[in-house]
Amino acid sequence: MRNSDRLPPRELPKRRSGRHRNPLSFDDWFGTPNLIMAVPGTAEQARGVDGGSIGARMADLVRAYRPEVTIRHGHLDGDEQTLAEALAGMQGDGERPLTGVVVPLVTAPHTGVSAAIGAAVRASGADVRVSEGLGPHPMLAEVLHLRLAESGYVRADRMRLISVVARDTGMADGVVVGAVGGESAVAAAGVTAVLLAARLGLTVLPADLENEAALELAISQLRQGGCRRPVIAPSALGPELHADLAATAERYGARLGAPLGADGLLGKIAALRYAEILNSLGVEQPPTADQLPDPVGSRHRPEA
Repeated sequence: MRNSDRLPPRELPKRRSGRHRNPLSFDDWFGTPNLIMAVPGTAEQARGVDGGSIGARMADLVRAYRPEVTIRHGHLDGDEQTLAEALAGMQGDGERPLTGVVVPLVTAPHTGVSAAIGAAVRASGADVRVSEGLGPHPMLAEVLHLRLAESGYVRADRMRLISVVARDTGMADGVVVGAVGGESAVAAAGVTAVLLAARLGLTVLPADLENEAALELAISQLRQGGCRRPVIAPSALGPELHADLAATAERYGARLGAPLGADGLLGKIAALRYAEILNSLGVEQPPTADQLPDPVGSRHRPEA
């Protein structure tokens, strides 16, 4: 019998041929621009609990959707594996509309990240375009749900019309979606909070993780509504979190969820952001008849 408390396993997309192939996976078109992921923080800050690089893992996840694209990543701070190094050699040649697309690995508009990316692009002279971040996007709510379930704060399955909170003192009865990056980031987190509330059947509020007064207010509002076991869920991959959130959560009597980290759904969003830029510039065009390889197979045998 299938365990209803577990999310179904997510498989990597499979390349399909023919007219009904995955719309996220395009043919190997000539002059395909590079995809460069801008990782907040330093290379050391962007390492997971097991020491792996979030940027490298995200590159592998995005490659499953865009195998024909050269994918790089660079960090916005520090001297190791910087974004400037990732942008090296991407000056325009006048033949192509652009040489690369920079995708910020943030879940909402972030003023500091945008400024750092702009400075790196200007310093390198790269002919690139910068996409929006990974959010707001409906799939972020699913990733947050998964992280909360992995920590044991909510159930993993999604049930309609009833709450998914079990009669367990370990389960959360209210969630604060934490944002990083300012007012625009909080507004984006508000969209995610609404979608997450629909998934969990709980009260979910957005708050600025860099503003303790706003965070305290959100937790206070949850408690006024009857919440006794609030959880703070950071809507961030991790490197952009600088405050001691564990101490802050303990001070307000809340528990802290894990950051999003590298995830397959986030990789899918990054691939979509890349495609949005190329489609807006008219770069992604199918190859001409002369560029297509000759057909093979019994149906295309040359005439005798």
